[in-house]
Amino acid sequence: MTISKALRASSATAALAASTLFLVPAAFAQDTAAQDDSAESDVIVVTAVARGANVLDSSVSVSAIDADQIATTAPRSAAEIFRNIPGIRSESSGGEGNANIAVRGLPIASGGAKFLQLQEDGLPILEFGDITFGNSDIFLRSDLNIARVEAIRGGSASTFASNSPGGVINMISKTGKGQDGGTIQATLGLDYDEKRFDFDYGGALADDLYFHMGGFVRQGEGPRDIGYDGNRGGQFKINITKEFTGGFIRFYGKYLDDRAVAYLPNPVQVTGTNANPNYRNVPGFDISGDSLHSRFFRSALSLNGNNQPQRYDITAGQRPLVKAFGFEGEFEVADGWTVTNRFRFSDVSGSFASPFPGSVDTAANTATALAGAGSRLVFANGLQAGQNVPGNALVASVVLFNTRLNSLDNITNDLRITGDFDIGSGKATLTAGFYKSRQDINTDWLWTSHLLEVRGGGNAALIDVVAANGQRRSDGGTVAYSASFFGNCCRRSYDLQYDTNAPFASLSLEFDKLTLDGSIRYDFGDASGRTFGSDLGGGRVGITSFDFNRNGAISPAEAQTATIPLNAPALVDYSYNYFSYSLGVNYRVSNDLALFARYSKGGRANADRILFNNDNVNFVTGDIRSEGIAVDFVKQAEAGVKYRSGGLALYATGFYAETEETNFEATTQQTFDRQFKAYGVELEASYRTGGFTFSAGGTYTDAEISRDRINPGNVGNTPRRQADFIYQLSGQYEEDMFTLGANMVGTTDSFAQDNNLLVLPGFAQVNAFVAVRPFDRVQLSLNANNLFDTRGFTEAEEGAIPANGIVRARSINGRTISATLRYDF
Repeated sequence: MTISKALRASSATAALAASTLFLVPAAFAQDTAAQDDSAESDVIVVTAVARGANVLDSSVSVSAIDADQIATTAPRSAAEIFRNIPGIRSESSGGEGNANIAVRGLPIASGGAKFLQLQEDGLPILEFGDITFGNSDIFLRSDLNIARVEAIRGGSASTFASNSPGGVINMISKTGKGQDGGTIQATLGLDYDEKRFDFDYGGALADDLYFHMGGFVRQGEGPRDIGYDGNRGGQFKINITKEFTGGFIRFYGKYLDDRAVAYLPNPVQVTGTNANPNYRNVPGFDISGDSLHSRFFRSALSLNGNNQPQRYDITAGQRPLVKAFGFEGEFEVADGWTVTNRFRFSDVSGSFASPFPGSVDTAANTATALAGAGSRLVFANGLQAGQNVPGNALVASVVLFNTRLNSLDNITNDLRITGDFDIGSGKATLTAGFYKSRQDINTDWLWTSHLLEVRGGGNAALIDVVAANGQRRSDGGTVAYSASFFGNCCRRSYDLQYDTNAPFASLSLEFDKLTLDGSIRYDFGDASGRTFGSDLGGGRVGITSFDFNRNGAISPAEAQTATIPLNAPALVDYSYNYFSYSLGVNYRVSNDLALFARYSKGGRANADRILFNNDNVNFVTGDIRSEGIAVDFVKQAEAGVKYRSGGLALYATGFYAETEETNFEATTQQTFDRQFKAYGVELEASYRTGGFTFSAGGTYTDAEISRDRINPGNVGNTPRRQADFIYQLSGQYEEDMFTLGANMVGTTDSFAQDNNLLVLPGFAQVNAFVAVRPFDRVQLSLNANNLFDTRGFTEAEEGAIPANGIVRARSINGRTISATLRYDF
């Protein structure tokens, strides 16, 4: 590989990679960045197949993103990489984690990635991708350790991984094989505050022994003005591989200790009509560059999970703390038969803290609602501390989502045996295996209520309420030591364990141009533990008084203190099981053309989100009230055509999906029990000639709610935030001394909520980079995310424009530009 390609293969934006749904064969167990990535090469599919196969011989819809493409997209998070995968709807407006990720019209009723599994080195990051306030991508970081991203939509994902009926996005780390060197690079935000240092190093220790290690550290305010360093921390990963006759064994470890801002909806002014709205900034607040986070709101006082007073640092935001180790191995046990195993233990903990606006209104209206006529608001701190808040100023009634992730530990093992043998004029590949995991969910919800000025620049002040008689009704901006703006809900504690077991098998038959394959999986599991919560029914209100400042008097805010009823546990003790299968056929029409079709049915076990009301679980016995609550099923059919010749590749896939969903949304306190139908077309194209590379993808989806037991008026409507068409275009040109690249990601209009009234306008975001190589092994690059400062909204809490015109919405970040200096050695 030339120096130019080596530099390009791991850009300033961090080279990412993805792995398989099961173990990488020894022949493929090398850094994918080192392989020829031209369309003329034999592109090998290793995701959800028994053996690596040429993409034209595989009956699955799979996409890969290499380092060149990642550099072109100028991402600021893993979610911004995922949105470049056809069929994937990745709402990347939540920061470095907390993204909503969906596939092929499968819904996002709440948050996270319910039907799509995120994996790292072939095993799930968490068993469930939508744990409340513990989404999988919070615990995932992109850096120079990663070589490639690969994604499968539909297909056999449901039979080669648990809880993944919609598909898998997976990432594989570099191993150091064939590397013999490393990289150091420094990145500086030019129009935003962030400093970052990345490194990686790998190579051979002997002919059959090699290693890789790498990581990053960073610190800064981040892409929005929040008034403090919200992004700070780092990651370190290492692995070592020993090859031997017939296989290899690899040991690896990961340490992630990071903090990242969790961006939640912010206020925006909406005029016009629901069908043709006009979104614009409220006075003094830029929806693209500001946030309700503030230098004057950095800690909060509350009762902890043991009902003891504790002050919490809320600047940690999304705080992942991961200590993981594992191994993977492949062993030839007989001629044509190989055993592979992957194991990982992850010690996962952290927190999620971010202000959520329960409502936004003028100071005058807010004061009257909280303390009656004649009351007023006073700045509790900030630039105008002690002064009255103007009556027409906007004030956010904030619920602080202060959630402690005490333990999301998981232990996972995937064991399988694969054999190849002849059958008449064809060949067969048989795989059988067993998957086992244990996932903890131990969290405390310690929410409190505050008044916060709507002001940008990270300078929003906390606000106190003063009644007409002069009595102060809040404590330094704290209105209640409970979620009073949410009806005093949500003081909860969970201590749960989920055991998942799954035997599986697949059989693939190859006859000249025809390939037939089928796979099955049987998941059975147990959920056990205890939950404690003031809103689990039974009259446990959970509101009391507590003297936080120990002055002998109870303030109005202290009189609204939420407690966890530790003496009244609600039991969880049930089991579940479900069967998944997938059948596929692929016909190689010619060397350049293939046709394929597949039908699949898969399930997704529900976790903590079904434990929020008595309708789902009998909290006395711990059992679920009906079998349908524990598992949601997805049925999918797809058919497509694949063409690849020289530097041109074209893929088209038609799909149809029927989906069940039982869910709970924390921000609205709503329970969902619905079914969906969706059909559409995925298109992919790429072209490479000389130094020029172009790729494009688009997905048309027609989705509807086919059943809604709770809100039947939604039947026939389009699911919220589901656009008819999403697309991505990327182009890059490279010479020895420089590389230029640009990327566009776009979406058409969608609806903010399932009532199909308020529209979220479509938008197109352009990203770009330029890299120059003035000296051998040295590269300087500029990277622009959202180059034209486009305004785009990914979600909104309101389903229609309210009377005051203030909508709480989550938007993409405005333009950010960074510079990176890189040295290869």
